[in-house]
Amino acid sequence: MAICYITYLRVSTQRQGESGLGLEAQRDAVSQYAGANGGTTVGSFVEVESGKRSDRPELKKAIAACRKSGAVLLIAKLDRLARNVHFISGLIESGVNFIATDMPNADRFMLHVYAAMAEEEARRISDRTKRALAAAKARGVKLGKNGKRLARENKAAADCFANEIGPVISRLLENEQMSFRCVADELNSNQVKTARGAKWHTSSVHRTYSRYLSGVGT
Repeated sequence: MAICYITYLRVSTQRQGESGLGLEAQRDAVSQYAGANGGTTVGSFVEVESGKRSDRPELKKAIAACRKSGAVLLIAKLDRLARNVHFISGLIESGVNFIATDMPNADRFMLHVYAAMAEEEARRISDRTKRALAAAKARGVKLGKNGKRLARENKAAADCFANEIGPVISRLLENEQMSFRCVADELNSNQVKTARGAKWHTSSVHRTYSRYLSGVGT
């Protein structure tokens, strides 16, 4: 008898949800896993929400559907659920069987350990980011405070902003090995605004970082 799967996919921003950016890779991962294991996908739920939040309506729907049908909850990567031990523990205790395609053989103990390590690393990254931002502010940098003015002014102003926030972005990308999407999430969680006073997205991080690199040493 074929195993029935209900897939859960998550992206962090509305733009990624609308464009499919990040979703296709997850779809491919769960589809390949289900096919390789002779399974059938009977439902799919997509969430557009930060991984730091636990109140996810689409995930609740997916869990409810699994309980009703007896299907297995299938996700592409464990960090698509949460970097949160309490959250993972609650999911384990829900009675719903779930599989992360990147850790298909993980038992409960391994899942707890992985979640604990991911949660601690997320906390350390956040602490380091806060210290870097505090150091920038101590130098007189007012990140995201001049958004409307910068939006009206010339290239020099945008270059100035990129030089101010660039070192923080560079550290997150290079030292923390974070993706542009994760950098955007990290800056937003620390309430740092873009040069225009808006929220960060993958594209705005990439543009700002590129502008910073082009001006390094000048």
